[in-house]
Amino acid sequence: MRPHRVVAAAGFALLVVATSAGLVVQPLLGQVVDLVAGRAPATALTTPVALLVLAGLVQGALTAWGLVLVARLGETALAELRERFVERALTLPLDQVERAGSGDLTARVTGDVARVAEAVRSALPALARSLLSIVLTLAAMALLDWRFMVAALLAIPVQVHTGRWYVRNAVPLYAAQRIATGEQQQQLLDTIAGAPTVRALRAEAEHAGRVDASSRAAMDLTKRGIHLVLRFYSRLHIAEYTGLAAVLAAGVLLVQNGSVSVGTATAAALYFLNLFGPINTALALLDDAQAANASLSRLIGVADQAARAEAAVGDDGRIRVRGLGHAYEPGRPVLHDVDLDIAPGERVALVGPSGAGKTTLAKIVAGVHEPTSGTVRTPGGVAMVTQEVHVFAGPLADDLRLARPDATDADLCDALSRVGALGWAEALPGGLSTVVGHGGHRLTGAQRQQLALARLVLADPAVAVLDEATAEAGSTGADALERAVEQAIDGRTALIVAHRLTQAATADRVVVMENGRVVEHGPHDTLRTAGGPYAGHWAAWTNHHPPKDPQ
Repeated sequence: MRPHRVVAAAGFALLVVATSAGLVVQPLLGQVVDLVAGRAPATALTTPVALLVLAGLVQGALTAWGLVLVARLGETALAELRERFVERALTLPLDQVERAGSGDLTARVTGDVARVAEAVRSALPALARSLLSIVLTLAAMALLDWRFMVAALLAIPVQVHTGRWYVRNAVPLYAAQRIATGEQQQQLLDTIAGAPTVRALRAEAEHAGRVDASSRAAMDLTKRGIHLVLRFYSRLHIAEYTGLAAVLAAGVLLVQNGSVSVGTATAAALYFLNLFGPINTALALLDDAQAANASLSRLIGVADQAARAEAAVGDDGRIRVRGLGHAYEPGRPVLHDVDLDIAPGERVALVGPSGAGKTTLAKIVAGVHEPTSGTVRTPGGVAMVTQEVHVFAGPLADDLRLARPDATDADLCDALSRVGALGWAEALPGGLSTVVGHGGHRLTGAQRQQLALARLVLADPAVAVLDEATAEAGSTGADALERAVEQAIDGRTALIVAHRLTQAATADRVVVMENGRVVEHGPHDTLRTAGGPYAGHWAAWTNHHPPKDPQ
């Protein structure tokens, strides 16, 4: 709120004036009671009734104006917070995002933002008006007679106790509810995205059960929240009864001893009745406040995250990995004391069995993960292409320009041509203007990979890291996609997680990994020499990845 002090001050000032104008209603009604009790002529009611109408008009106009300013203040602050959230989420370490899951992030920018927005639109203005009404009404009761205010204050201990009890129970409950909602969304996303696989494995019942369990957990927490709110309101009714009974008793006594008139006592009772709404609103807003606070903390928790630290940059153009260790879970390392040097312009292929640590090493070099121990120094400018390529919804040209926003159409065509994709791109219904991605023209797996490689060409990094970047091609498109890879990494330092023998055969050096360690490295001809220290595994790996060309 800090950058918008002027708007905040103006909005709350208008609400103060509007609330003050509304406080003349009770004394005017008390005057009407005295006039009727004193058998005054009907014409004597004209002035107080006219003033009642005027007070209503003034209060309504000023309240509307103040609420507009307060709502504008809240919506502006919320929009800035949402932008901060998205900006910072895009700079978080990717391993942190992967651990949280897409369901958690989408829950934060949808459900949590909606909860805070609801509080900004309704709860914040209502709370401001309620607090102003409470303070000014108590002051008005004191002006009638200080004993009326003292009687009204008897309700405060019950209300304070109720509020403290509610906050103590609501804070952990709403935090747990937001977490459960995020887990529910993650389960839904996983099940829907993997629906073809679920059906193929005939695991529909199992996944439906998981969705049901996550939904039930979220629902149970919601029901607990409803029960808590019902108990909260029942306690508030006790406070209302206590305060009103005290004010009425004080009125009877003061009228009997002649200290106040019946009209004044009526005004005091009406003032306290007028407090029911603001007090209940302010206390009930604790419910919205706790839910919104839990959501706000999840938004600010991301928005205030420190930006990702820049990777160490070497000054000799080499990639240097020293004593590298990494563990996704404490005590379960997947990499052990890895040392690796890659010269400028060198192509290195990582090979080894599944679980050897190839992808983890590649992601650490690319900056996706931060190592648990050891150091990694790169020449700066590292891009990674994996088999999971996202096609953003929109024109194909915009999808390509994500890598270089200032790229011309000629630059886009050149990048597509280098990776062998210009032919099918120009054959699309609208050429580079064709909408692709969700709701648009669907690209094949090989075309998506070519799109990713074209982005790599446009980004022009010094280092390219490829993790099974041709896996989506299948047997028919493998040759074309491997040629595209060759063109995309031409002139760059490249680290390739190889899943085809041809990728290893064209590399300058092959690094063999097993159980999180580098066990051998050198030219592939050396590694496959009979009697070599790793010849057995090289032969086994070759059998699983037979070359199309014996040479």
